[in-house]
Amino acid sequence: MGKTVAILIFPGVQSLDVTGPMDVFCEANRFLPPQEHYQLEVIGFGHGNMAASNGLSLQAHRHYSEALQAYDLLLVAGGPQLPFEDFGAEFDDWLRGATARARRFGSICNGAFMLARAGLLDGKTVTTHWNDAAELARLCPTAQVEADRLYVQDGNLYTSAGVTAGIDLSLYLLAQDYGPEVALSVAKRLVVFTQRAGGQSQFSPFLTPHAETTSAVAQVQLYVLANLTGDLAIADLARAANMSARNFSRVFAREARITPAEFVERARVDAARVMLESSCAPLKTVAYRCGFRDAQHMRSVFNRRLGVTPQQFRLNFAAPV
Repeated sequence: MGKTVAILIFPGVQSLDVTGPMDVFCEANRFLPPQEHYQLEVIGFGHGNMAASNGLSLQAHRHYSEALQAYDLLLVAGGPQLPFEDFGAEFDDWLRGATARARRFGSICNGAFMLARAGLLDGKTVTTHWNDAAELARLCPTAQVEADRLYVQDGNLYTSAGVTAGIDLSLYLLAQDYGPEVALSVAKRLVVFTQRAGGQSQFSPFLTPHAETTSAVAQVQLYVLANLTGDLAIADLARAANMSARNFSRVFAREARITPAEFVERARVDAARVMLESSCAPLKTVAYRCGFRDAQHMRSVFNRRLGVTPQQFRLNFAAPV
């Protein structure tokens, strides 16, 4: 008997959160015997047609209140307005029951907020779209939100990052069900990677200082951005802020919410990202201008922070010439 996969949609849903996973499991049926085929179902919060955020009209197979079976996999899609929406106690009750019946459950993109409001992420390790990670952490403070992951498994809970990461998660689930060969075959059909390099921080915007613009810390942040090739040791930064080194470290961490060393490294990575995207400068030149010891040091930091090498980043994001 095949596995049942249900995806929950609502007015304003991100259409790719729905169609991406559905295409993965649908394409998988090409490579599976009929008795192993996935059975796909779309569950709707509303009745009738629902407009996705891009205007595409979607229609659910049934209303959520009628979906009382035990699905093998229940996924909640996301949407631009989802972090601000509360679907009510009745829906939350249904969602808690549906996920309890399901063998596996999870979310695509910021569908995690729907799970969080139903109390299903408490104490769990999860991810969501990088732009919504901080808000999800505030909504569910007991959850460990991994903002750089493309997808996360915590027991039978599966959460994914933004939009196309739903495809990454679905391929991962497919490989769990039927092995990596089937997942690779589907990935080839969809012309995607079975496992993308790096996390979602490589797609996120560049560093933005958190400190108040009038504070001494903000002035030091600007000093760092203007002097990336300098030593930028704690003593140097403290002098720029007219503080003792000890007091500066404490004040900076409180106001900027990261340590001075962390800020300096992030700033250098972001400067390198700009150069890699916008120029053909050799890697050793990029490393020097952005304050890394050498190209190998830059490679090591990129691997640790972004999960890709500088060369891979340039191949992925450099503007065509």
